[in-house]
Amino acid sequence: MILGKIVTVKVDRKLGSHHPEYPNIFYPINYGYIENVIAADGEEQDAYIMGVNEAVDTFTGKVIAIIHRKNDIETKWVVVPKNLNFTREEIILAINFQEQYFEIEIEI
Repeated sequence: MILGKIVTVKVDRKLGSHHPEYPNIFYPINYGYIENVIAADGEEQDAYIMGVNEAVDTFTGKVIAIIHRKNDIETKWVVVPKNLNFTREEIILAINFQEQYFEIEIEI
């Protein structure tokens, strides 16, 4: 079970940065991956970090949601500080900068 699991995210796109291939995509939250957890796309598992309002290199928190892309093989995890939770609506608002290009389903 992934939901509720404590993971460490290595941040490669810090809050305030732009996507390396699509410069029009601005990251209003930290985004990275969980080392040694291989996702369906063959790459390390991607994760959005919510509840942290400064750029960080790494972050350890709990997984509160899984973003399933219906029109893509990738899934994204939403990781937050251990004492926080967010609603589905809050998650959608936070990740829309990138997920607006996909048809998604959120598992909470």
